[in-house]
Amino acid sequence: MKILVVDDDFVSRRLIAHNLKQQGFEVFLACNGSEALQIRAEHDCRLVITDWEMPAMDGIELSTRIRSESCSGYVYIIIMTGFDERKHLLQAMNAGADDYMTKPFDPEELAVRVKVAKRVLSLESREVAILAMAKLAESRDFETGLHVERVGRYSRILAKDLLQNNKYVETISPNFPALLELTSALHDIGKVGIPDAILLKPDRLNDDEFNIMKKHAEIGAATLASALEVYPDADFLRMAYDIALSHHERWNGSGYPNKIAGEAIPLSARIVAIADVYDALTSRRVYKPSMEHTAARLIILNESGKHFDPAIVDAFLRVESEFVKISSELSDIILEPQKSMPLPIGCDRRAIAR
Repeated sequence: MKILVVDDDFVSRRLIAHNLKQQGFEVFLACNGSEALQIRAEHDCRLVITDWEMPAMDGIELSTRIRSESCSGYVYIIIMTGFDERKHLLQAMNAGADDYMTKPFDPEELAVRVKVAKRVLSLESREVAILAMAKLAESRDFETGLHVERVGRYSRILAKDLLQNNKYVETISPNFPALLELTSALHDIGKVGIPDAILLKPDRLNDDEFNIMKKHAEIGAATLASALEVYPDADFLRMAYDIALSHHERWNGSGYPNKIAGEAIPLSARIVAIADVYDALTSRRVYKPSMEHTAARLIILNESGKHFDPAIVDAFLRVESEFVKISSELSDIILEPQKSMPLPIGCDRRAIAR
């Protein structure tokens, strides 16, 4: 993360910069607000640590100017000053500052405040990235309607239920359900690499076409792996990679692309697998009608220990009423299917793959 330090006092800005560089940040320096605006425009610094009192442009005006700019992402602003009265804190916050520190600065306090800033900025960055990639996939297969939103909601509900199970205490963190809902949006990102003739075919896929369709798992994983090389510490990309690659794997090892089985399949992918299949079954498409909840429930129950992790099927049964509610609230309004082709009990893989 690039940090811009703005202070007219040479010693102060060098001390702050030295402290930040020791933490591994790339630091740029400016002696007043006017110079800071130029440097920020050139280097896209997302965190600005600025003194209050400076010539040419002080920290309050700098904060106001940054907030009034049309920029590509959020800028986190920390104002540092010798003022310590409540009225000064309120003035800084009203000008657009996110945080406020008094001088002389405490290196440990600065490290904590920068850590908070980094966390806030990473949340915005990951949501923007996920939304952009999810919309890219959606633009190729517009007919899937609110599928992404429903799968995310289903996945979160299942994860929240599993949080109550002692078996997952060390596996699932408190923020796991929310992160899963967010990253599940990318489960089918690989469909951007599937030819339109197959992706948008208004009929069941034949064996050759289905084999091509199955490639979307590996294409999606490869896309996210490239992003991981650039951002190896991005937890959301790691989870999104696991989901994209493995959400079509099966508990008994008969899935794709790697035929892994049981708990070798990432938990996030095992959860999304049920959410994805349930939505595929209960949603209408141009090549099939929707299925009632009771019929979809029976298929999922029958696939416990075969397609699905039995523990997650148990979770599904505990929260199925919430699935029904979401399915109703986020139902699609689409054209009637061109052909009436009900899915047989046993779950047609070609339909689920899409």
